[in-house]
Amino acid sequence: MTTNPTEAPGAPPLASAGEEGYKRGLNPRTIQMIAIGGAIGTGLFYGAGGAIEQAGPALILCYLAAGLAIFVIMRALGELLTYRPVSGSFAEYANEFLGRFAGFVTGWTYWAVWVATCMAEITVAGKYVKYWFAVPEWLTALVVLGILFAANLISVKLFGEGEFWFSAIKIVAIAGMILIGLGVLIFGFGNTDHSTVTNLWDDGGVFPTGYGQALLALQIVVFAYVGVELVGVTAGEAAEPRKTLRKAINTLPLRIGLFYVGALIIIMSVVSWTQFEDGTSPFVEVFSRIGIPGAAGLINFVLLTAALSSCNSGIYSTGRMLRSLSLRDEAPAALSGLSSRQVPYGGIVVSAAMMVIGVVVNVVSPDKAFSYITSVSTMGIIFVWGMILVCHFLYRAKVRRGDLPAADYRLPGAPLTSTLALAFLGLVVVLLFFTDSGRTALIVGLVWGVLVCAGYPLMNTLARRRAAAVPAR
Repeated sequence: MTTNPTEAPGAPPLASAGEEGYKRGLNPRTIQMIAIGGAIGTGLFYGAGGAIEQAGPALILCYLAAGLAIFVIMRALGELLTYRPVSGSFAEYANEFLGRFAGFVTGWTYWAVWVATCMAEITVAGKYVKYWFAVPEWLTALVVLGILFAANLISVKLFGEGEFWFSAIKIVAIAGMILIGLGVLIFGFGNTDHSTVTNLWDDGGVFPTGYGQALLALQIVVFAYVGVELVGVTAGEAAEPRKTLRKAINTLPLRIGLFYVGALIIIMSVVSWTQFEDGTSPFVEVFSRIGIPGAAGLINFVLLTAALSSCNSGIYSTGRMLRSLSLRDEAPAALSGLSSRQVPYGGIVVSAAMMVIGVVVNVVSPDKAFSYITSVSTMGIIFVWGMILVCHFLYRAKVRRGDLPAADYRLPGAPLTSTLALAFLGLVVVLLFFTDSGRTALIVGLVWGVLVCAGYPLMNTLARRRAAAVPAR
C-alpha cells in the first residue's frame, strides 16, 4: 500500500478504505464542521439555563477549566490518531494498550453514551417544537429520530453534508448573538435595561451561590462538551485523516473560547444571571429581552437545529462503533455488515432502536427526561475520556522503550498535562455523589458496568463458536 505523505514518519500504514470497508467520503470542509458542531449542542443551548441558575457567573470559569481539560484529552487523542487512525479509535486503542476486555468496555460504553445523548437531543427537540406547535414531545422525538435514521442509512456523504449545514447554522447563530450582544453593551440598543459587563459581578459577585455550587455545575458542563471527540470516529471515512484531524483538533481552543466562554460572557452581561432558570434556554431568553422582532423564534429554530445535529452525529458514531466491535468479535456478527452504499446498516438499525427508549422516557416523565438522560451520558463520557488519557500514557511509554514509532503530533507538557486532565475527570466523578442526578448517574454507571462485565464472556463464547464453525483451510 502506498504511504500517504501526511503520515507520521515511521507510523503504521494508514488503513485504507478497503481495509475498513468504508468510503472516505468526508472531505476536510465537512470534518472541520463536524469538529465544530460536535462541540456545540443542547448542553450549551438548553442545559446552560439551569447551570447559570446554579452557579451564576462562575459558570464561565467552569467552562474554561473544563475546556482546558478537554483540549488536553483531544490533543492526546490526536497523537494516537496520528499514530494509527481508525474509525473505532477509542475502543481500538484500549484494545491495543490495555487488552481486549478494556476495548470491549470502552467501545460499548461509548456506544451507550451516544445512545443516551441522542435520547437527550430528541427530548429537547420536542420542547423546541412546542414553541410553535402544541405537539406532544414524544411524537416530535419519534419523527426526528425516524428522519435522521433514514438519512444515515443512505450514505456517509449525506450525513456529512447534513452535519455541515447544521453546524453552519449553529455557528452563525452564536456569532450573531455575540455581535448583537456586543452592540447592546456598547451602543445600548434594544429593550434591555442595565445591560453591562458589571452584571458579571454586581449580583452577588462572581461566585454568588458559593464555590460548592460552582463545582457541582461541572457535571452539567462536562455534558455540554460531549461530542468534541467525535472527530476520532470519523478517522475511517475522512480524506487525509492525519492532516484533517490534526487541523480540527488545533482549532479547539478557539471554538471553546468563542462558542462557550465568549457566548456565556455576553449572555450574562446582557441579562443578569438571576433572570435565568432551569428549563429555559438562555439564548431564547436573551433575544426575547433584547426585543428584536421574531428573534426568539429564530433562535428557537437554531436550538432545534443543534439538537438535530447532535442526534445526527450520535446515530453516525454509534453505528460505526458497533461495527468496530463486531469486527473484533465483541458484538454480534450481523453488525459487521455494510450496505451497498458502504454504510454500517446493522449498527445504525440497532442503535436507533435503542434510542426509541428516549421516546418512552418522554411519555413517562417529560419534565425530568432531560436531566435523567444527561446524567447517564456524563458518567459514560468521563470513562471514555479517561481511557483516552490512559491509552496515551501507555503509548508514550512504548515510544520511550522504542516499541512503537513516535507521532509527529504530540501532546504538549505530557505526562503532566494528561495527569492533570485525568485528575479533573476524577474530581467530576467525586462531585457526582453530591447531587441527585449525579447519584443516579453513578448507580446507572454501576449497573452498566455489571452488564458489560457479564456480556464480555458471552461475546467470547459466541466468538469461539463462530470461529469453530468456519471450516479450516
